[in-house]
Amino acid sequence: MPISAAVVDKLRKKRDVAINGGGKDKLEERRKKGLMTARDRLDNLYDANTFQERGLYAEHNCTNFGMMGKSLPADGVVTGTGYVAGVPVAAFSQDFTVAGGSLGNIHAKKIVNLMDYALKAGLPIVGFMDSGGARIQEGVESLSGYGQVFFHNVLASGVVPQIAVIAGPCAGGAAYSPALTDFQIMIKKQANMFICGPDVIKAATGQTCTMEEVGSAAAHATISGNIHFVAENDTHAIQIVKQLLSYLPSNNLVDPPHKLPPTLSLTKHKSMEALVPEDPKAPLDMAAVIGKLFDANTFLEVQRDFAKNIIVGFARLKGMVVAIIANQPMVKAGTLDIDASDKAARFIRFANCFNIPIITLVDVPGFLPGLAQERGGIIRHGAKMLFAYSAATVPKITMILRKAYGGAYLAMCSKDLGADYVLAWPTAEIAVMGAEGAVKVLYRKEIAAAADPKAKEAELIADYRDKFASPYQAASKAMIDDIIEPADTRAALAMTLRNLLSKRETRPPKKHGNIPL
Repeated sequence: MPISAAVVDKLRKKRDVAINGGGKDKLEERRKKGLMTARDRLDNLYDANTFQERGLYAEHNCTNFGMMGKSLPADGVVTGTGYVAGVPVAAFSQDFTVAGGSLGNIHAKKIVNLMDYALKAGLPIVGFMDSGGARIQEGVESLSGYGQVFFHNVLASGVVPQIAVIAGPCAGGAAYSPALTDFQIMIKKQANMFICGPDVIKAATGQTCTMEEVGSAAAHATISGNIHFVAENDTHAIQIVKQLLSYLPSNNLVDPPHKLPPTLSLTKHKSMEALVPEDPKAPLDMAAVIGKLFDANTFLEVQRDFAKNIIVGFARLKGMVVAIIANQPMVKAGTLDIDASDKAARFIRFANCFNIPIITLVDVPGFLPGLAQERGGIIRHGAKMLFAYSAATVPKITMILRKAYGGAYLAMCSKDLGADYVLAWPTAEIAVMGAEGAVKVLYRKEIAAAADPKAKEAELIADYRDKFASPYQAASKAMIDDIIEPADTRAALAMTLRNLLSKRETRPPKKHGNIPL
């Protein structure tokens, strides 16, 4: 028996109401302001005609205080799956036109159901955050909903990649869900994220501050380090999501999307030599080195504006996906400090979760000295890097370009921390401390007694570099596998990585290690 026209008409009307969220007028109002709607964001994320929605008709019964009889289409969140560049991805998008995108019981249940589905199917999860926060009228049910979302964020951590786009307000407890994901993208001007806003801070502490200082994309990208990317608008944010996904496996059981050529070209790149300053004290621009080493236009820097003394990001090397951790001598001389240690450790652990090989580029004079660093816990924070590298079982290749001193040498994935292959340029110096400092400590009396103290000091520094800090000394102790010319770096890294793609390493069985958080 065919379905009656009345039944079909009822279905279409209900679908139309659900799809239009807070109403066509509200949707158009957003678009006139240059903002995408919840569904616009998913339409722009997914390949055309691939979005399959889940829970379109789910809606709270609205019997709570102050909400009697109110309609909340789709309960203020759109959830479903689709394809991004041909790869299946799960996503949800909060709808600010429906009760300010506030989270209630059904709203949370839709997100959690999607996350459960993504875990079973092994799909990356993308969330667009645009919410006024907890739905006050639902009381403790709203808080329970947040708790369930947080729990599933942690459940999914290390199983499937999670990306959060802060596209509007994200206040109070709502901020913790994106904080539990792998990458956070925040849109300038239209988005803010905070636990306590300026008014609450003033009422509680008497401190006066602005939203720009507390919850803006600039504040989180440069000072707090809470986010990884700043987007200009919705379109740019979605572009970043797609870029990220292009480097990531769908889940922890598969390899990254390598694009392996049938043969490796191992030609020399003489232009690399021009990047090495003649003066050993002059800083090397690691960004320029990365630009030469990896496939053209493939480097995606992560947390570019935070802890600039270390660079992290994704790239391809002869088509192979890699995670890069590199000192940046142009900032703070490339020293490791509290923020740099946190930034690197978290990125290392992400790469290890998802089978992404790690290439470490080293030019580090040590940990940053200072009272603020010591009292701020540089020992604890620096130990995170030691832990992260030591725990990582993915292919680990270390390239020492110039300085590698003291504990920072170890922290940048030395052989002792499990590096599978360590290379060095002839300009490398591996030692407990720099030659200048070591000579002053070890030969103070000899220098003072010399007829020409400056000449004697220079002689001793040269001798120290040759006998105690040269890469040949480290290589003789099997701490370095090969010393190469700068022009051979790209070829050597590519060949080493290609050989290591089949690496398998097991560790002693345990529940998990206790990283020094």
